[in-house]
Amino acid sequence: MTVKNVLLSGIVGSTAYGLAREGSDVDRLGMFAAPTEDFHGLHGPKETHVTTKPDNTLHEAAKWCRLALGGNPTVTELVWLPDELYEVRTPLGDELIGIRTTLLSAKRVRDAYLGYATQQFKRLYDRGGGPSSADTRRRTAKHARHLRRLCHQGFELYATGALTIRVEDPDDYHRFGEQVAADAMVALPLLQRYEAAFDETRSALPDQADEAPAEAWLRRVRAEYFTRPGP
Repeated sequence: MTVKNVLLSGIVGSTAYGLAREGSDVDRLGMFAAPTEDFHGLHGPKETHVTTKPDNTLHEAAKWCRLALGGNPTVTELVWLPDELYEVRTPLGDELIGIRTTLLSAKRVRDAYLGYATQQFKRLYDRGGGPSSADTRRRTAKHARHLRRLCHQGFELYATGALTIRVEDPDDYHRFGEQVAADAMVALPLLQRYEAAFDETRSALPDQADEAPAEAWLRRVRAEYFTRPGP
């Protein structure tokens, strides 16, 4: 994939979480700035570029901001990565990292993280028990690990206003995944426990995100990538 004006990009997914094992894919996520003049015609620029093998997703800056303001867990982690996982980091990317807490709100973080975790549980439940292929068990275990991670990271972000990307005790996550692969209902008490924890905890996050810093940042991006047409 050749995309110009990449502002921020890094390694995410299982490698970032510390859950990668031999043969795991390396996932990359980033953002780019489309040329400002591309927004002036009938058809706007493409907002997302995705490739596989290697897995790489790049969102246009405005789309990334909208997703982050909505609490999307996948895009949110891009501005909380450990320094060593960034592969592209520009001054505008650093500015965005600097305003990352303004993008957060209690309800949207809760709804997004618990929502994704609940979707993962539904996948596990719908898949059911009984005989299954080795590939199905691997996918079930992977979904279970992500359910647990989403619950833990979402609650940490909700309760403290900060996000730790690497999980503690990755081996325990893998054991949990294998247990759920054998019996999907093993995941239900964990999901219920985190739902109760959200209910009982006062969030460190505001009720609403502050869109002003993101709006100002995006306008700086547009100014940076504006090219005046020739005579």
